[in-house]
Amino acid sequence: MSAGKLNEQAKGVYIIAATPFTDEGAVDLQSVDSLTDFYLGCGVHGFTLLGMMGEAHKLTADESISVVNRVIGRAQGRQVIVGVSHAGLENVRRLSHEAMMAGASGVMVAPSPGLKGDEALYNYYAQVFQALGPDIPVVYQDYPQTTGVYLPVNVFERLVDDFPQLVMLKHEDAPGLAKLTKVRDGEKKPGRRRVSILVGNGGLYYPQEMRRGADGAMTGFAWPEMLVQVYELFAQGRPEEAEDLFDIYLPLVRHEVQPAIGLALRKEVLFRRGAIKSPKQRAPGSSLMAADRTELDGMIARLERRLAATGRLAKAAE
Repeated sequence: MSAGKLNEQAKGVYIIAATPFTDEGAVDLQSVDSLTDFYLGCGVHGFTLLGMMGEAHKLTADESISVVNRVIGRAQGRQVIVGVSHAGLENVRRLSHEAMMAGASGVMVAPSPGLKGDEALYNYYAQVFQALGPDIPVVYQDYPQTTGVYLPVNVFERLVDDFPQLVMLKHEDAPGLAKLTKVRDGEKKPGRRRVSILVGNGGLYYPQEMRRGADGAMTGFAWPEMLVQVYELFAQGRPEEAEDLFDIYLPLVRHEVQPAIGLALRKEVLFRRGAIKSPKQRAPGSSLMAADRTELDGMIARLERRLAATGRLAKAAE
């Protein structure tokens, strides 16, 4: 079932979905189902598949489309964005069209690693938009910590002005608050189009980014209900309450973004919460030590105590 195409008005929490694997490393479609249901139960407004957290680079083309079809068929009308970044432009084009045919609402593209200079970056996306055509909505994934490609605000504004199919910025530059403000200020100029901005970086700067004009979050924090509740409090004009709630979860937000083991921690939490059958990553992947699990035990227990003390009865882990 199609949820309609992504546009500049998109708001809320588009969860970056993990890709579940069996202990033997095969894609676990039953856990794709249970994970989708878990995310829906947390109140997410949409899904983003085959992102970096989704281990997309470890999937075959057939596996990628299988996961996309499975989630779209179970997403209860929520919009689904599919990550299609690839070194080869033909692969970007093919996966994009297959995802849209499956019912995706749009695609997300990161710049090719190693691009140097404003013109090279602009020209790369011009080629992407030409290859995809005007009917596929595109999310620019701005994650220079991984791609090594910095997006200047003036280049993004040129792309927005020249290509109407660019409807969203996935903002993950860090520190990036000043960039977010500059984008929003630039949109106030006559004739400038406002696009949706969803933020990532594990949610580390989420409340501040919401105050600066973000429309929501696109990240994979293993307690998605917090992301949703913070968004809803901001939407209701209650930013101080949103910050207070965020602060309860902040130690685990910080803990999850550790280099090397962040995905292992997220999958471990999703496993403990009953969302997936195994925390396994497809090789090569990271793993947790006994000490890591003990630390996680203590942090989850403290989270539950803090939630209980504030009258929030939802358990942090099953």
